[in-house]
Amino acid sequence: MMEQFDLRTLQNGSDIRGIGIETDKHALTLTNGHIQQIANGFVNWLAQKKGLSGQVKVAVGHDSRLSAERIKTALIDQLTSRGVDVLDMGLATTPAMFMATQYKEYQADAALMITASHLPYFYNGIKFFTKSGGAEHADITFMLENPEVQQEYFSGGAVETGELLATYARDLVTKIRAGIHGAADPLQPLAGSKIIVDAGNGAGGFFATEVLAELGADITGSQFLEPDGHFPHHIPNPDNNEAMASLKKAVLANGADLGVIFDTDVDRSALMDARGESYNRNPLIAMISSILLREYPGTTIVTDSTTSNHLQDFIESRGGKQHRFKRGYRNVINEAIRLNEAGTPSEIAIEISGHAALKENYFLDDGAYLVAKILMTYAELRTEGGSLQDLITDLVEPAESTEARLHIEAPDFKIYGQTVLRNLPAYVRTVPGFTLEPLNHEGVRVNTSGEFGQGWFLLRMSLHEPVMPMSIESDEPGGVRKIKQALQPFFAQYEELIQRSSIYKFLRSCYLKNKRS
Repeated sequence: MMEQFDLRTLQNGSDIRGIGIETDKHALTLTNGHIQQIANGFVNWLAQKKGLSGQVKVAVGHDSRLSAERIKTALIDQLTSRGVDVLDMGLATTPAMFMATQYKEYQADAALMITASHLPYFYNGIKFFTKSGGAEHADITFMLENPEVQQEYFSGGAVETGELLATYARDLVTKIRAGIHGAADPLQPLAGSKIIVDAGNGAGGFFATEVLAELGADITGSQFLEPDGHFPHHIPNPDNNEAMASLKKAVLANGADLGVIFDTDVDRSALMDARGESYNRNPLIAMISSILLREYPGTTIVTDSTTSNHLQDFIESRGGKQHRFKRGYRNVINEAIRLNEAGTPSEIAIEISGHAALKENYFLDDGAYLVAKILMTYAELRTEGGSLQDLITDLVEPAESTEARLHIEAPDFKIYGQTVLRNLPAYVRTVPGFTLEPLNHEGVRVNTSGEFGQGWFLLRMSLHEPVMPMSIESDEPGGVRKIKQALQPFFAQYEELIQRSSIYKFLRSCYLKNKRS
């Protein structure tokens, strides 16, 4: 008898991810049958947890992935068989799908986005929204644990189509026009600017043709705007070096004033200036923080745990506060919401990867809205003879930085990883120049000084994998190597952690070199 598939293995935090196209190495997990079960769980969740009944309308959209149409068809067939009215939005973005629950034209009760962000072409997944925001981890668990038809809750079953991306683009154009003051032409406030978009063959090409061009920008040189789920040119990921190098080449070759890049479903973005300088990771957070602190003095910027100490100094120098929290876009968003409810104003939650959710935009992680917000300031600075770089001229970048992924080979990787984290502070206290960071919400963060240079390192558990990511920064050339060497005796105690990991090879070579000398 074939072993029954455990749907819970498809959970990826607050969404679902699996294999949408079978390959030689990957068995299909998002089968039509499993999609139907997920749809059942979603219907049960809408009725039992969200209290919906009667006529219920759900919007369904997808990015450019090759398996999207198959999955969409399976979802729609099952939803309509359960009495749900469906709006088939076709090609869409993740933030646009949430907005389908807000726009008067659609007024969807809920929305499903078929996407797996920047993962390889054979992956796919589903993100879930209602009018109140994205689904949480517990919501996904409920759906996957309740995959059977339990009751006929709803009384519809019709299918309509919608032009959501066009609606969403018009909304962005309206907001950007309203947000730019002093433009010579209020309808085309970006006239005279050449702005290149790299959509990575995902769903973001509309931003060039339907937003920037409509605002008067010259988009000549924009690339990979056509949806293509093979992703033939580069990974659609603003946090990827190859993708940023591709954007840089296009910006410089076309003499562009600005470059914009999105991930596949446009919930993440990054920018680049005319010199080819990237604004992603810490510089991107510094830039939007500088903009928001002008509008909301003293606000708290919520980030994930891996941001630089220099970023904190930058934010504080502008009168703001930084609140580092756990990795995961839902984690930082929920923390910003919690802070606001507790009386601490917070206008943004942003991850180092480029997920950014602004309070003024429903705390929705929306890469296109982030770019729109920055473009409003860009246009005003340009009329004054300034540039976006002016916003972050005093942001200090470390001399060295690195990230490593330490694989855990123990049977119960979560227990093993927690043991490592529990024992690390005692070791840190024995090393002169290492000081534990007291305000820390994830893993173990350590500040360095003395022979290691001013810097820090963070060891934490991955959210979903048997991996311990480690981030290291130092203001001193050679500082990262010294930090790694100082940690070698500690990691040498954990065979299941260090075996086959890249950092182990480095640490082991340092150990042998020191032993020979």
